[in-house]
Amino acid sequence: MTPADLSLTVLRAVRRAVGEGVLPAGAVAAAGVAERVTVERPRPGGRGDWATNAALRLARPAALPPRRVAEILRARLDGAPGIERVDITGPGFLNFTLRPDTARALVGRILAEGERYGHGDALRGTHVTFRPGHGPRAAVVTATVAALLRAQGARASVGPDGTETLRPLPATGPVPNDDAGRWALLRPAAHDRVLERAPLLVQTEANGLFTVRYAHARVRALLRNAAQLHLTAAFDDDPAHEDDPAHEDDVHAARLLTALGDHPAVLEAAARLRAPDRVARHLEATADAFLGFQHTVLPLGDEKPSAAHRSRLALAEAAGTVLAGGLALLGISAPAYL
Repeated sequence: MTPADLSLTVLRAVRRAVGEGVLPAGAVAAAGVAERVTVERPRPGGRGDWATNAALRLARPAALPPRRVAEILRARLDGAPGIERVDITGPGFLNFTLRPDTARALVGRILAEGERYGHGDALRGTHVTFRPGHGPRAAVVTATVAALLRAQGARASVGPDGTETLRPLPATGPVPNDDAGRWALLRPAAHDRVLERAPLLVQTEANGLFTVRYAHARVRALLRNAAQLHLTAAFDDDPAHEDDPAHEDDVHAARLLTALGDHPAVLEAAARLRAPDRVARHLEATADAFLGFQHTVLPLGDEKPSAAHRSRLALAEAAGTVLAGGLALLGISAPAYL
């Protein structure tokens, strides 16, 4: 279940409570949750995978205590598809623990959707027109944010009649419009200085751009080497392997699965907050997790290819797909050789 799916599930619970006469319809409109409910990672003191403050927002216009509203919503959320448990914390936050999605399902979804994994319709109906910014950084950031918004279903364009202007801290000099130049402009947050371009041309672990592109190239190399071994990325049909396709007891595999699962939420947040740096940082985390995992993918020495190798290869291919898709949204190439 993605954050967008969870938001719709909570929204349906709100509408159900209104339909049953437990919450007044006017309160829902006044609270600003008639069309969308915001979910985010739990704050300190929270629990589970995601949380929402919808009950707190509804409490005042509904003339009810926040925890009472939270209890009303929890009763209509318990047992919902994809939700394992709903807890109420603090003054009335709803905290959700999701049913664990198998690695098989997650990887299957990524490979089926390809580089569009993480794209969605969370911002469908939103129309944003940006005014072109001054300087190379503003131009690149604006174009990238527009691409992120479109990936979430919004209509976004750049033109002289735009109503929104992005003003990142400008670059102090010219920055070439190549992969290194774009990373230098997009990787820092808008209020931070542009990265020096020269270090981004050096192939070292300290270079985030190199790490991300190298990880993608390593995925492609693994797939080429696997083809020579007549090993394909696939899952064993044996149900005994269904929930353990990627050697999940390996901490690196677990980290990689977490990073891949977070990708849709990262893209949506980056679009909403006009923050392409979030995508860049997430790609770095995904690349780091993959590079720690890659050594388990192919057979070593006289080891024979097995179902576990096929499933690990599928996880590696999914990682490469996410890296390529994220880089594409930033306007940066994903090389097959590096």
